[in-house]
Amino acid sequence: MAAELDRGTIEKAYARWAPVYDIVFGKVFEAGRKASIAAAERIGGRILEVGVGTGISLPDYARKNRLVGIDISEPMLRKARQRVRAHSLTNVDVLSVMDVAHLAFPDNFFDVVVAQYVITAVPDPEAALDEFARVLKPGGEIILVNHIGAEAGFRRTFERGFAPVARRLGWRPEFAWARLARWIDRRPGMRVIEKRPMPPLGHFSLIRFGKQIAA
Repeated sequence: MAAELDRGTIEKAYARWAPVYDIVFGKVFEAGRKASIAAAERIGGRILEVGVGTGISLPDYARKNRLVGIDISEPMLRKARQRVRAHSLTNVDVLSVMDVAHLAFPDNFFDVVVAQYVITAVPDPEAALDEFARVLKPGGEIILVNHIGAEAGFRRTFERGFAPVARRLGWRPEFAWARLARWIDRRPGMRVIEKRPMPPLGHFSLIRFGKQIAA
């Protein structure tokens, strides 16, 4: 099994990606970004975008929403702050360096938590999901867009072989749906609302988790 990601590796990787991230990944991830924003805006309100990166998504949210963005990479956030100024995004309240496994927000604080292409790029995905659920209001949603590893066949073999290289670049290509399923199974207050494939080639999925309102 390939070694797990660590924070230092991730920070270094995304510091390198910061100058070219929008050029390399802007179009590739566009469909997923737009789908996650559309899903978030069905609820609206106070939205946390985890792994906000260069802030490429921020101008696409309706101005009526209040946005908070966090990321592990200060170089990425510098690009995000430039984008906020360039677009006069007065609905962006905070952009901050933060560890996803230790969010500095109170319980039940956000209406929506959006994490685009994040869960496969953090040291402890389950701890991150626990924090997303903690800061989410009852009735709110966690919205993920992520690569989900193949269960069998050539793509699974490739993903496992490519994993050591991918970790140096900052993500896990072999991340399986079963890992998310195990997490949701031990969270009785959470449920899967939707899981659907996204471009390119259906290798990514939009996943919506809902937090139930207590009876």
